[in-house]
Amino acid sequence: MQRLLTGYVVNYNRRHRRFGHLFQNRYKSILCQEDPYLLELLRYIHLNPLRARLVSGYKALGRHLYCGHGVILGGRKNDWQDVEYVQRLFGDKERAARRRYNEFVRAGIEQGRRSDLTGGGLLRSQGGWAAVKALRRSGEYQKGDERILGDGDFVDEVLSQAEEHFEKRYRLEAEGYDLDALIERVGEIVGMSPEEIVEKGKERRKVETRSILCYWATDRLGTSQGELAKRLKLTQPAVSQAVRRGKDLVKSRSYSLFHD
Repeated sequence: MQRLLTGYVVNYNRRHRRFGHLFQNRYKSILCQEDPYLLELLRYIHLNPLRARLVSGYKALGRHLYCGHGVILGGRKNDWQDVEYVQRLFGDKERAARRRYNEFVRAGIEQGRRSDLTGGGLLRSQGGWAAVKALRRSGEYQKGDERILGDGDFVDEVLSQAEEHFEKRYRLEAEGYDLDALIERVGEIVGMSPEEIVEKGKERRKVETRSILCYWATDRLGTSQGELAKRLKLTQPAVSQAVRRGKDLVKSRSYSLFHD
């Protein structure tokens, strides 16, 4: 989201000869717990144009250009929008799934604006102030974070994983790792020289090794896929595929960057 917003704002400001913020951080992405929050959030977002009176009624919502609702119903098409994932949440048969989805969204109209889906942190996680105060009266406390939509256990799990990921990245930096050092370390693990790894090639061993490098470079060093594409003479889509392949290889072979 940050990259998308920055690119749009820079282009917009250049065209209109202006400076400064445009959206004031209005658009952002959050991590959402699939059950039970995803469907509620999906419905709430798709009803936004109706609440804002950008469309004349619920039927017109399906034709609204800047809403994915009509695409899920099959009335419009966006090549980039994954509708199957949402439809599967409502059933295996497409027609029945669309009908159930339509009924579900329509039923949310009367709910209006929901603070539990627009607030921050614990409020978002627990369903508004009433739910939070009820929990505290009973002596129950749960963790909340404005970047995450889910219950306390889900928030805790996500933050723990993020902390573990940060600690691994910090350790690499503390040990002086950069991309060159990472290439050497990958070479040690698989028995290849850095020169062999960097050179292009379609041999299975080389493809797998470069995939492992791409995964660790993006995951542990924060190296951009663009930088890896230049270094390894690949396209960015190829790097993206390599990252996914490398992740599976590291897991299946129990590879570790560290010597201990």
